[in-house]
Amino acid sequence: MEQSANTGHPRRWAILGVLVVSLLVVVLDNTVLNVALRTLADPVHGLGTTQSELEWAINSYTLVFAGLLFSFGVLGDRFGRKRFLLVGLALFGLASLLSAYAQNPAQLIGARALMGIGGAAIMPVTLSIISNVFDPRERGKAIGVWSGAVGLAIAIGPILGGTLLEHFWWGSVFLINVPVVIIGLVAVALLVPESRNPRPGRIDIAGVLMSVVGLVGLTYGIIKGGENGFGNAEVLITGLGGLAVLAAFVWYESRVKFPSLDVRLFKNPRFSAPIAAIGLTFFASMGVFFFSSFYLQLVRDYSPLQTGLLFLPFAIAQLIFAPRSHAMVQRFGAKAVTATGLSLVTLSLIGFVFVDAQTAVWFLLLDFFIQGVGMANIMAPATESIMSALPREKAGVGSAVSNTIRQVASALGIAILGSILAAVYRGQIEPTTTALPGPAREVANESISGAYGVASQVGAAGNNLVAAANDAFMTAMHWAAGGGAIVLAVGIVAAVVWMPGRQAGADHVQPVEVEAGELATAG
Repeated sequence: MEQSANTGHPRRWAILGVLVVSLLVVVLDNTVLNVALRTLADPVHGLGTTQSELEWAINSYTLVFAGLLFSFGVLGDRFGRKRFLLVGLALFGLASLLSAYAQNPAQLIGARALMGIGGAAIMPVTLSIISNVFDPRERGKAIGVWSGAVGLAIAIGPILGGTLLEHFWWGSVFLINVPVVIIGLVAVALLVPESRNPRPGRIDIAGVLMSVVGLVGLTYGIIKGGENGFGNAEVLITGLGGLAVLAAFVWYESRVKFPSLDVRLFKNPRFSAPIAAIGLTFFASMGVFFFSSFYLQLVRDYSPLQTGLLFLPFAIAQLIFAPRSHAMVQRFGAKAVTATGLSLVTLSLIGFVFVDAQTAVWFLLLDFFIQGVGMANIMAPATESIMSALPREKAGVGSAVSNTIRQVASALGIAILGSILAAVYRGQIEPTTTALPGPAREVANESISGAYGVASQVGAAGNNLVAAANDAFMTAMHWAAGGGAIVLAVGIVAAVVWMPGRQAGADHVQPVEVEAGELATAG
């Protein structure tokens, strides 16, 4: 009977529902913002933001979020996960309100940075609480629901954003967060039990500070590299400086008695291989989401709402396959399921290599569906493999490392694939823009949206410029998608070589030894 006893919290499924809502509000925000960029750039209906300011409206959030994720996961384990979740939700709601009523781009960028602090407090503790309140035999299913919520938010964000923009002003894409946050705060206070690491040891202040400085430096370098090129002095100093600090962090953590991150965990392939799989997946996939939005709204001339609806197959695939991925792991093993998922995402990126301005809509829908199926069968088994490699009291570390890798990889993917996109686009468009005046030529060469803006001001010649910009962008998109596919091919090899096989995957569902008191305090 002891073997069959369920050690999960009696309200665990209700708690999971609350955590999914908390997670949705964080992930939705970034995807909603993507379809609002053109509106924000409008000086009449938006804030008149420049392209650089638009990038920083996204990147100020990413910079703070990625820099603090790991530290907040560790601190949440020590001081209380429920407490961090409540504080994070409150900050996120306040920042959403400030973003909605920003009067200029600088205010919006600052409010988005504050939102990043709230998101960094929310994201790691949601997964930590799941690991804490669920029996190990149910944890895979719960993480499948959690992973499905991430994919669902990525896909329904553009739909929600497009709907709001068609009926309300641009600030509504942020204001919608506020009532959801209020409901979340009440639900967390009533349902979620407090939990923490019962034996946290001393706070590794030096390690926490090094992780923040290193991650912020690296992420800032990645973001600036996407803007100014990776040979820029500022990029090299901050990016390489961040890497140096992170290297020092790893060296220090391997020697200190109470490390904030036990780097020896990475010797365990059940921990390190799935982290690599998640990182490579988000590197490639977020880069594709970034340029596909421009393709749909500019080259294909779809509205924000129509663009969002085209992502719907991705959401449907997540809803269908993510909750079932745990059963697939039990049957076939984490290695086979993750490698198959990576292969499907790679196939979807290869599909983008063949997309052009006349590609049938059914092909786009099928491609997004395949990508959704693939990611559903990567996120859940990889996350479960990471969390099952750790005892419950270290759940925050596993969650924070996984989410930090995901955010940094997303920023790196957008920056590097975006740089490939920009470089190829510029090379393709320059022969057409030589006759334009200097400032107009530079704007048109910078991006397809810039070329569209110039075309609207040059009369009949604008038609030729638009056609050339579309062709240049399509060629650039093919190169970027091909680059993402190559990166994912490396991930497939890593999964096949290092991920646990069928027997190890089956072990995921066995109960693990935990001492009394490690489970969340019942509330």
